[in-house]
Amino acid sequence: MSRSLFLCLLAALPLCAQQAAPPPVRESIVVTGTWEPLPLEEADRTVLSLPAAPQRLLLNNLPDLLQLDPSLDLRQRAPNGLQGDLSIRGATFGQTLVLLNGRRMNDPQSGHHSLDIPVPLETVQSVEVLRGAGSTLYGSDALGGVVNVITSTPESWQARLRLAAGSFGAQQQSAFLSGSHKGVTQLLSFSRDYSTGFIPNRDYRNLSLSSATHFRHTSVDLAYADKPFGAQNFYGAYPSWERTKTWFAGLRQGLGQRTDFALSYRRHTDLFYLYRDNPQRYQNHHSADGFHASLRRRDPLRQNFTLFTGAELFTDRIESSNLGVHSRARGAAYTALDVRALNRFSFNAGLRTESYRGAFDQISPSLSAAYWAASKLKIRAAASRAYRLPTFTELYYKDPANQGNSALQSESAWSYETGADYRPHHAWRLQATLFHRQDRNGIDYMSRSPQGPWQAANITRLNFTGLESSASLRYRAQVLDWSYTALHAASTLPSGIYTKYAFNYPIHSGVFSWTGNLPRHFTARTRIGALERRGRSPYAIWDVYAAWRGSRLRPFVQFTNLANTRYEEILSVPMPGRAVLGGIEWSLR
Repeated sequence: MSRSLFLCLLAALPLCAQQAAPPPVRESIVVTGTWEPLPLEEADRTVLSLPAAPQRLLLNNLPDLLQLDPSLDLRQRAPNGLQGDLSIRGATFGQTLVLLNGRRMNDPQSGHHSLDIPVPLETVQSVEVLRGAGSTLYGSDALGGVVNVITSTPESWQARLRLAAGSFGAQQQSAFLSGSHKGVTQLLSFSRDYSTGFIPNRDYRNLSLSSATHFRHTSVDLAYADKPFGAQNFYGAYPSWERTKTWFAGLRQGLGQRTDFALSYRRHTDLFYLYRDNPQRYQNHHSADGFHASLRRRDPLRQNFTLFTGAELFTDRIESSNLGVHSRARGAAYTALDVRALNRFSFNAGLRTESYRGAFDQISPSLSAAYWAASKLKIRAAASRAYRLPTFTELYYKDPANQGNSALQSESAWSYETGADYRPHHAWRLQATLFHRQDRNGIDYMSRSPQGPWQAANITRLNFTGLESSASLRYRAQVLDWSYTALHAASTLPSGIYTKYAFNYPIHSGVFSWTGNLPRHFTARTRIGALERRGRSPYAIWDVYAAWRGSRLRPFVQFTNLANTRYEEILSVPMPGRAVLGGIEWSLR
């Protein structure tokens, strides 16, 4: 597709959005990027809520949902959420924080594993996205933004069984059971996803199990995932193979009306063979453990004024055949003052200090404000600082093509944004945001040749400037969404130096989607995503999903990459062409 055709497609998307019309929707409550749950309309920051549960039959995996936001750059090596790097507003995948119900999922070994979410899609209620720095709330890694996967809380007895099969030998099975008895609610889920691969050595098998228990002010989450897969060309021109496993346990306990205590533990293992047919020739085995404890308190001072305080403790440890044995611990304390008059104005000032060397190593302040210039127009602005510690791979990894650097400094960034939300009618929502981020000591792999070898190093200065715009139209049972993000970067990198990740960002990204209920209980969704990366040719992907919302048996069909586009989200790692998946869901309440 030529550049002119690509830009014409982006220009045509809002015209498509004017031809139909979607529903006044119940007000969404968001918990990401805020100190307490708030209506989405009252958020000072750019927060997006992507509902999963209402369109469960129109989704196949978590990336299907993430790809509805063009500010999220999902660079996948394989389909169905097997392995992908997620970045926001041009940040690298290590600069994006991933949460599960507010608990950290980022992997201390490598950001490549942060999207190893161990819960099946069946249990996901929604995904919330905070665009922009979030270290004041969440600590390390939240330079580009935060993605929070939120699971469902069962309200009634319900059972679901889902079976599907499709292209490339795909087979899927999932089961979901939830219920409530005498104040105790329980949710159990299972998911299996298998494929022989669209090319040799690209087979995979995903297995996920999860349990969620709620009783009064206590919740306990348990989850497990096992993902073996063929990794052809994933890390170079090698017939590789890899297997990752994730264990997660979380506890949340309310202590009265104003205090909340939480614990979480995540264990992740990674077994890697450079040559699948000769594992002994070169292999790595990594095992990483992460522990997180937090205590948060909310104190209303007087009308419209609320003080938030809290403390957190983090520990990371790795045992690796390549990286060795390493551990680190850090503690944090924070406070924030929130001033809010609904539908009039809001202001928030926060400060977080985090220590991992016995001193106050990182200080992360933030300011945000919003003002309702009219009943239908809100203007907002924010400024904040964020930071990221190097992963153990960036510090200590070594192989013939890549070399870590134990002298790496922590990354830091100042982020600024201003924007407006306009609701000319209850069915319309228009948004625009201008943002700028100044990265200092950004971490990337560098070389004097595009073929390597690569050495981890700090980039002294790297600045990103971008524009986000979106239009949403909701009328009756129809929803039309159009969104577009433009991005530009500038750096002090010397000429003749190549980087692996920092300059692979999309300069143009647009998404058009339609979701609607049709006559005779049919429902459908289509998505067209067009993207142009810096220095690479643009491409577009078209997906269509349809289902019948009948009684207990609900058939569905999903078509992906209908135009059979040949594309690579990561260089030299091709993605599948046209594919179809069909199946049926059995539901009992």
